[in-house]
Amino acid sequence: MNICGCLVHVAPDRAEAARVAITETQGVEVHAEAEDGRFVVVVEDTPARLASETIMDLHQIPGVISLSLTYHHFEELAETSPQTDAPSQPTSRRPVQ
Repeated sequence: MNICGCLVHVAPDRAEAARVAITETQGVEVHAEAEDGRFVVVVEDTPARLASETIMDLHQIPGVISLSLTYHHFEELAETSPQTDAPSQPTSRRPVQ
């Protein structure tokens, strides 16, 4: 799991178009917006892209002045067993006598 909290500053006259582009980006959620063009967004890894790649894409949206990473959380997800979706446990086998 990879979660990045970001502050995106957009030129106020481009805010509407930037909001649409940001919200249409997979793995991105807008959590707050100010009238002066600041957006609080969360970016997560998706099956197709890393959060870092998505953040670089957000920099390319017309009107984006800056994007700052303000929070980052990363942790490895536990592997799951395909039969039970429970965390896999190491097993030891002894011969049956």
